[in-house]
Amino acid sequence: MRLGINLGYWGAGMDGDNLAVAQEADRLGYDVCWAAEAYGSDAPTVLAWVGAQTENIDIGSAIMQIPARQPTMTAMTAATLDSLSGGRFRLGLGVSGPQVSEGWYGVRFDKPLARTREYVEIVRKAMARERVTHEGDHWTLPLPGGPGKPIKLTVHPQREHIPLYIAAIGPKNLEQTGEIADGALLIFPSAEHLEETALRHLRAGREKAGLTMDGFDVCPTLPLAIGDDVNGLADMFRPYTALYVGGMGSRKQNFYNQLAQRMGYEKEAAEIQEKYLSGDKAGAAAAVPHRLIDQTTLLGSVERIADRMQAYAAAGVTTLTLAPAGFTLDERIAALRAGTEALERAGLVD
Repeated sequence: MRLGINLGYWGAGMDGDNLAVAQEADRLGYDVCWAAEAYGSDAPTVLAWVGAQTENIDIGSAIMQIPARQPTMTAMTAATLDSLSGGRFRLGLGVSGPQVSEGWYGVRFDKPLARTREYVEIVRKAMARERVTHEGDHWTLPLPGGPGKPIKLTVHPQREHIPLYIAAIGPKNLEQTGEIADGALLIFPSAEHLEETALRHLRAGREKAGLTMDGFDVCPTLPLAIGDDVNGLADMFRPYTALYVGGMGSRKQNFYNQLAQRMGYEKEAAEIQEKYLSGDKAGAAAAVPHRLIDQTTLLGSVERIADRMQAYAAAGVTTLTLAPAGFTLDERIAALRAGTEALERAGLVD
């Protein structure tokens, strides 16, 4: 099992720290460094900055939002980043959520599966340097009856095939991801529930495409905190878990809330959402079960984290992406180093 690092969103006074974290991850032999975007910093600019100041670590978008860009623009960006980084770019895509898609980009959050499938088809054609033509429900290229003509990408990516990942949570999205992508970006993954909540759906998609799970990258992100007080460490992540389970999306369309329900937390997920949406964020955080946090983070001593890493590897994870917590750069660097030590103790280093 390989290790990745997720820098999250750029900004909030962490810019220099994030670069130092990425450079230390590069030195330690981490496999990939991911950057996120929502409605603040954009992922490609961050990845260009990080890629220019690292040597070996891959750089990946987790994610580039589908409603933010035309698919051919995404292909241009991916090809450019792959060329500039010497073949180190991984393209992670996702539809975002209804609040961001409609509130920030002005794009209706409708038919996300069909939209993703078309988007990936166009991106793959463009990155393969084919002349792009497409007739679908969401995009038509070239537009009919006008001066447009099929065009092919002029930039030559470093590699013939740039790995393409999709952020997926729901069963149907996971199945489609297994069918059309090279990897899945997962959030709030529990090793105990991974087969039921994700792997069986991904496997079904691979089978639909006549493929196996060989070579498919199962890539969850987990917050990481080192220390002896597991309960205290878990409390650090109460607001984070409450935000996603209670406040992301809408009351009727919160994928993270639905995931918590599929993990057996139906009652708790409903309470967290009710409190969060009513404005009681502290109450929502207090309502998050300790076990839910412990199952979806890496907390405690290096030995305890090594045991958890073994469980994730046994469940089918191929790249475990860490989001090291800490109030200072030194704390985040220490957590990063503890991650590699735990992987070695777990016997999971190639």
